[in-house]
This record gives sequence, C-alpha cells and structure tokens, in this order.
Amino acid sequence: MRDIERKARDLDEARKVRLVKSGDIDIEKWAKAQDIGQYVKDPAGWLLEIAEDYEREPKVKITMPWSKTQKSFDFRPGEVTVYAGSNGGGKSLMTGQVALGLIKQKQKICIASFEMKPKRTLSRMLRQFAGYNFDAPGFNVSEKVAKICVDFSIWADGCLWLYDQQGSVNARQVVAMTRYCAVELGIQHVFIDSLMKCVSAEDAYNEQKMFVDELCAVARDHGIHIHLIHHIRKGSSEEVMPNKMDIKGSGSITDQVDNVFLWWRNKKKENALRANDTSEMLGPDAMLMCEKQRNGEGEEWYTLFFERDSQQYIEVMNAGAMKWN
Repeated sequence: MRDIERKARDLDEARKVRLVKSGDIDIEKWAKAQDIGQYVKDPAGWLLEIAEDYEREPKVKITMPWSKTQKSFDFRPGEVTVYAGSNGGGKSLMTGQVALGLIKQKQKICIASFEMKPKRTLSRMLRQFAGYNFDAPGFNVSEKVAKICVDFSIWADGCLWLYDQQGSVNARQVVAMTRYCAVELGIQHVFIDSLMKCVSAEDAYNEQKMFVDELCAVARDHGIHIHLIHHIRKGSSEEVMPNKMDIKGSGSITDQVDNVFLWWRNKKKENALRANDTSEMLGPDAMLMCEKQRNGEGEEWYTLFFERDSQQYIEVMNAGAMKWN
C-alpha cells in the first residue's frame, strides 16, 4: 500500500496532462476572430517569406505514426482534416493513436471529446501507450498502472491537454475553445470529437457549414491543424466500404476542409472469422482512405491491422504494438 501511495504522489508531482476547462474560457472574447487576418495587404511580405522559405533548411514534416503514410501525407499548419467513419467503427481509437504520434514528435495537442469524458479518453490512450491490456490476467495491475501513469505523464510533458466540458456544447463554444488553445496555450493540434456533437441537428446544414467555415478560419489565422471526427450514414451493410458521398450532413463539410479521410473497419473479415471462415484472414482489419488532400501530392489508401491487447492499429499483421519511447 505504501508503495502505491508513493507512486500516486510521484504522479501528482509529475502532472503533465492539463485540463482546459470550459469555465476558464471567456467565450465572448474568443468566439470571434480578433484583429488577425482582417486587413487587406499587398503581397510584398508574403513574397519575402516564400523566398526565405527556400533559403532555410527543409522543414520537418509532422506525420501520422504509420510509416506507410509518411511519404504521401503530412499535417500542415493552417489546415483542417476530417476523419469520417461509422458509429462504433474505431475512429476515436485511431485518432487517439494519431495524437500519440504527434506527442512523440513534441507537438502540443488538445483533445476535445464530446463522445466520452477526459478520464476515459486518457485511459484508452494509456493502454495504447503501454502496449498491453491492463485487465489481462497475470499482471499486478495497481503497480503496473501506477508506473505507466507516471511514465506517460513525463513522456507527454507539456504536449497534451484535454478539454473538460460539462453539460451541453455548441459550435460557438468549440470555436472559442479552439482559438483560446491556439493563442493562449500555443497548441498546434486540436482534436474535436465529433462534429455532430457541436451542432443542433444532422439536417442543420447551414449551421454545419458555418461551424466548419469558422474552424477553417481559426486554423488558417493561427497556423494550427484541426482534426475533426465525423460520422458516415448507415449503409445497406456494415461490410460495404463507404465513399465520400456517405459522409453525413452538408456537402460543404468536405468542400471547405483541406483533407478528408474515410475510416473503414473490415466487418466482413470479423464476421467471417467469427463463423470460423478463414477466407478473409489475410485481408486488412481496417482501411484509412485519403479522399481529399488539397495541398498534398496524392490520395492514398492505407491498410492497417488491429492489435487487440494494445488497442493499436499496426501496419503489418502480428507485428506487435508500436513503441512510443
């Protein structure tokens, strides 16, 4: 018991995961753009910047954690990326792993999940970070989890914030939170899970358009990257691979953002294996499909496999969980 109490004190001293609480944000101040980006200017300043860009060392690309994605896609400041997939299809697990990859690159991120509480979000990330199931038999769970909490807190030092919003949320509050994170905290990536939790209804198309337009403006004006999780419509079967037209809501969502990924969980393989049918065994467990990349070189599809103990998506079947440090 004393050892566990000591580890708890260590964790308290090493608290590096910050909470951005809704009550701490002046909504009136941050809901609207300030002076930035409001002036008409001649191009001289930007031309000078372009010239200087080519004189500097090549910029370090900020990438996803899977090596197969890194040649064709990277996260550029000033952009918005949408990840759309079916309900319960693993979008939040996948984007949680993307968030871990960003922390590994020392990027500052904030996760605003309106699908689950911060404690639950963090618990899932801890399992992906640890690389094993805390509830598996054979572990001294209290000792193991205490150590992982301390290790994670030190590893994520200064890089991770969680938005703690109690009660209802609306688009105006989320835009204010995003701008506050960018200006006050220097955060470079904001994850919003999910779009439909921020608007009044699935058919509130003008509201959706205005919300996404505001997010694009915040990303552009403050040079951050916004990661927006979204849903697709229910199709005839969960086994059918979706396309961009299946994304819920207004078509302006995909028109306005810079990058669109579809996330597909291979239910056909899962159903076959459940029935002891091995014909689908070699197929991927999931697909991450780039359907739009405004400023990139390509629109690739990436196959991934699910590692159950760690809840990670990995690049090669049976390769084992990713290591983060």
